[in-house]
Amino acid sequence: MVHSTLALSLLLIAVSSNLAMAIKKEKRAPQTLSRGWGDEITWVQTYEEGLYQAKKSNKPLMVIHHLEDCQYCQALKKAFAENEEIQEMAQNNFIMLNLMHETTDKNLSPDGQYVPRIMFIDPSLTVRADITGRYSNRLYTYEPQDIPFLIENMKKALRLIQTEL
Repeated sequence: MVHSTLALSLLLIAVSSNLAMAIKKEKRAPQTLSRGWGDEITWVQTYEEGLYQAKKSNKPLMVIHHLEDCQYCQALKKAFAENEEIQEMAQNNFIMLNLMHETTDKNLSPDGQYVPRIMFIDPSLTVRADITGRYSNRLYTYEPQDIPFLIENMKKALRLIQTEL
């Protein structure tokens, strides 16, 4: 009787321990609005909130369309998050939004719904379709090696609102 009780106790301890380890492995850190694009950046939650904040603050809205399981998005996200100049400009000079779904605003997909795609909206709520990346077949996409070009486009978005004031 003692042997069977001891064996049963050991079995229960082993099962409990394995179950606890499995539950621990499944737990993930809470997802922030940054989704890995920059934890120090203040992100808005929705496109509508972004438009409101852009108009209210007189800052351009930068919209990043991406998908979690897209290798190109992941590579761009890593380069974006590691670039200090981008992080500083994004935090101080832009209203920032990253979306893993399409918006109802068709102006944000003038040449298709691909990812990654980055677009700028000025404080007058005009989508700046004239601020494009380097590729003629995907006008608003950037790759990790395009980070200097993205920085220039961020500066261009800021200059455009300065000249329109």
